Amino acid sequence: MKTILILSLTLFSSITFAQENKLISLEALVNKTDPAWPLVKKWIDSAKNKVEILPVDSAKAKEVLYHSQMTTYATLGSVIYNTGGIMVDNGWIRILGSGSERLSRNIAEWNKGKTIKEYGDNIPYLLIADDAVGGFFAINYGGLGKDIKNVYYLEPNTLTWQPLGAGYGEFLVFCFDSDLSKFYKGLRWSNWSQFIANLDGTKTYSFRPYLWQEGTDIEKCTRKLVGIEDMYRFNIMKSKELNADKGIKKDESKKEETKNEQ
Repeated sequence: MKTILILSLTLFSSITFAQENKLISLEALVNKTDPAWPLVKKWIDSAKNKVEILPVDSAKAKEVLYHSQMTTYATLGSVIYNTGGIMVDNGWIRILGSGSERLSRNIAEWNKGKTIKEYGDNIPYLLIADDAVGGFFAINYGGLGKDIKNVYYLEPNTLTWQPLGAGYGEFLVFCFDSDLSKFYKGLRWSNWSQFIANLDGTKTYSFRPYLWQEGTDIEKCTRKLVGIEDMYRFNIMKSKELNADKGIKKDESKKEETKNEQ
């Protein structure tokens, strides 16, 4: 039953960016009869990993929901409307919501200037989360592959977008319940947990040598904190440079890891 509910919500989690910037009203986006939040909250309450719901400012949440054009019937809309964001595994993964003190970025403003120019534009993919080592998660809306509405991960060690074979609802369950040490094998240094708990949501770690350089061992790297904005733009630029002739790398291992954790 849980899987059916996840898949049902995933089916309806398509973003509703309108043509010609004609935005749908806030009243139409707030679902009062069957919102997804009670189910998401149930997942959080039973999570195997440490999950922290960041405080929400209701006025800001309404603004971000409107700009993102997502209904609260969908899992993504419910996260925007009911949280300032979600921290997983002591903040290793930062799932974007409507913004808070610890995670000041909100999902609408974060995507503007990166995946869209103006609110209401058609979107190739939507950035939804990122992590402490410069990895980025996004929902595909045609710009990353043919599997529309599925989540991809921009790996910091390959700088390629990897399909996870999961929609947004399944992605949340994966974050909450999976063995993240397995997913992040080779991307966590031995005492990483000592550096993450108080990590600012606008920062991420950068490594030298770069993680995507051949033969790099994260245990031997030097690291420093950098702005997440700078990291994203650098990774996208470098990804295009390194993978210009390769297209999207289809690594089924990430997809299988995600599915096996459902």
